[in-house]
Amino acid sequence: MEKIKKSKMKANALQLKKSMVVLSSMVEKNIKNQYRRSVLGIVWTVLNPLLNMIVMAFVFSSIFGRADIEMDYPVYVLSGTIVFTLMRVSTSESLTCMVDNYDLLTKTRVPYAVFPVSHTFSSTVNFGFSLIALIIVMLVRIPNGAEFHWTLFMIVFPWLPSLMLFSLGLSFILSSIYVRFRDIKHIYSVFLTLWTYLTPIFYTLSTLNLSETSLKIMNLNPMLHYLNYFRSLIMGVVPSLTEHLICYGVGIFVFAIGLLIFNLSKKKFILYI
Repeated sequence: MEKIKKSKMKANALQLKKSMVVLSSMVEKNIKNQYRRSVLGIVWTVLNPLLNMIVMAFVFSSIFGRADIEMDYPVYVLSGTIVFTLMRVSTSESLTCMVDNYDLLTKTRVPYAVFPVSHTFSSTVNFGFSLIALIIVMLVRIPNGAEFHWTLFMIVFPWLPSLMLFSLGLSFILSSIYVRFRDIKHIYSVFLTLWTYLTPIFYTLSTLNLSETSLKIMNLNPMLHYLNYFRSLIMGVVPSLTEHLICYGVGIFVFAIGLLIFNLSKKKFILYI
């Protein structure tokens, strides 16, 4: 009996090792494919958020103004952009991952969850490069009031894992649905556009002069809380316990629901792919 247990543990350990090797190789592949045949290559992970920030700061600062924003506006816009991009890219690329990796699904015995997880990790790596862009902008904007605080270290932990859980949970749900309902790709694209504009990336809620009811509805947006948490850390403010509970509560809940749906659906993936 003891020998059987040891053999099972050994087999599980080998399977885990194999899964980690596949996961790391897929993350590396995803990052390389993103900028394949590009002259600047991975440098675009820094340039993209910088260029988007310049455009958005130029356009929206004149429309919405900066009066109600407590931090430097370019830093405000860039911080919102890179946070939302982490979630958007992670979920968008995970959407089709099960169908796109049909050959690996049928030819290898790798846990299906590796595929959406790899895209979440790839997006997180790209987010790390985007942080370099944010630091560059903050250095340039020091004369305009940008400051560095020790709370920036809290971006890595505890903030980042909470958003990763949320993004991965959505990725599990979307990848499961896409296997059977391919139209979800187009629906989600439209939904992401709506979600982007409903999230205060380049404006503040106070700018919109919302009613109390509308404000409560806007506060139901999970990304609003992830952005507020992130920006608080940039400003040197430790978020309240309530914000911690909201971010991790939402993240863990969406992850649990997503994993449940994924596990219930994965047995029939091959049939529909």
